Amino acid sequence: MSQPDLFWLPRKPWNAGRMTGAKAPLKPKHIWAIRQHLKSVGSVRDLAMFNIALDAKLRGCDLVKLRLADIAQGGAIRQRSTIIQQKTGRPVPFEITEAAREALAHWLERRGRRGDDWLFPSRSKEGAHIGTRQYARLVDTWVRMIDLNPSAYGTHSLRRTKVALIYKKTGNLRACQLLLGHGKLESTVRYLGIEVDDALEISEQIDL
Repeated sequence: MSQPDLFWLPRKPWNAGRMTGAKAPLKPKHIWAIRQHLKSVGSVRDLAMFNIALDAKLRGCDLVKLRLADIAQGGAIRQRSTIIQQKTGRPVPFEITEAAREALAHWLERRGRRGDDWLFPSRSKEGAHIGTRQYARLVDTWVRMIDLNPSAYGTHSLRRTKVALIYKKTGNLRACQLLLGHGKLESTVRYLGIEVDDALEISEQIDL
């Protein structure tokens, strides 16, 4: 019979001290604060990226690959667009609100003419788009600048923000599913973290 190792120390979990699970969506007051801060420091590219990330509700891998043609046509910023998701191959539509169109127009003016078609080109690799890691670092910077805990937020926070508000206001899961580009409604339920209490709260608002 083997003897227990009296000097064995339990291995520290990789996520010890870290916040795990789904990243929280931003609240309207957070959105306003980040926008104001980016405007105050004159960060034209970051403001455009932040606004289109909220509107498009895309995964980071899709957001960084947006092209000029996805958001502009004939020199005018589109009001709506559709792209094919990398993960699922499914088309996903999104709106481009006035705030995003204004920020994008300023960014395109600053960006100027280039040999590539990327909306957010890389500053270090010629002909490439900004990377997903760089996008994640930018999101980390944005939440830090308004004193939020960066462990609780990430790129999926921007993807979830608008649909979380839509669900809270309307309870329309099908609309959220379409906007997120999910193939199954169950995926949307899990993504939004919807529980029985949420369903009951919506039901209680209906008088028969």
